[in-house]
Amino acid sequence: MQHTIVMTGASRGIGRIAAEQILRRSPDVHLLVVARGSSGAHLAAELGAGGYAVSHVPADLGSLDSVRSAAAEIRERRERGDLPPLRGFVGNAGMQYTNALTEGPDGFESTFAINVLANHLFVRLLQDLFVAPARIVITASDTHFGDFKHNMGMVPGPAWTSPDVLARTGAFPRPGTAAGGRTAYSTSKLAAIYLVHEYARRLPAGIDAVAYNPGFVPGTGLARNAGPVSRFAMRRILPVMTLTPFATGRDAAGRYLADIVIGTTEAPTGSYVDRTRAARSSEESYDAQREGELWDAAERFTAAFAA
Repeated sequence: MQHTIVMTGASRGIGRIAAEQILRRSPDVHLLVVARGSSGAHLAAELGAGGYAVSHVPADLGSLDSVRSAAAEIRERRERGDLPPLRGFVGNAGMQYTNALTEGPDGFESTFAINVLANHLFVRLLQDLFVAPARIVITASDTHFGDFKHNMGMVPGPAWTSPDVLARTGAFPRPGTAAGGRTAYSTSKLAAIYLVHEYARRLPAGIDAVAYNPGFVPGTGLARNAGPVSRFAMRRILPVMTLTPFATGRDAAGRYLADIVIGTTEAPTGSYVDRTRAARSSEESYDAQREGELWDAAERFTAAFAA
């Protein structure tokens, strides 16, 4: 049966590999990629080479108004019959800044806006379009563990506090430093897992929600806002770590993501998939009170854009 999967973060890194894998292995898929500006048309043309069904909608994920516009276009196309039924959403786009002071157009700290609120708004605006069985996959990170085993000391662990504080700039110690930006990143990935747990509780039966951890994947575009030394290390030095158990190659991480999206990897709703299998996330990530508080805050933050 023809069906649509909406995907963010398909233009580079593991998302690009995953998009190609999904199309090759699922001939009934219409892949709708969300990308900034004119890059979406170029991406759709590249991915669609060979006869695959690919289209795009433009969106700047740092702007909730732009996310709303993209979701409205998807809805209009579905209602016109231009898209087959919606059976998947892949929130793979992510950003890590060199500080925790970058503010988006809606007044939210940009890491939180892109990694948390953009996904939440897409899920909520498209929720009634999903046809079961459907799957929502949100890319998380093992940086949310906050220990040396999972991040080798490269990223500080999350520093959870009230979502009203986390959503604004300056939420962490030394917010103007790279450490502040990395703390914002790990905390946003913990938030993503909290929301996946809430989706599992709240979405209708047959719409599964899964968090995916690709592990440490050097050579992606995640650090594109970092300084030149860090970017050089991510591109040229750290990829050697994929020869060890401490890192995942980009191609492998992309295949693993595709496996989850198309259902090759078994993952019950609410689960955390560590590369190829469902596993437990950090003990901190199982906190029903925080999950409920974050849900309420995310609903409040996005209410003006969901009306």
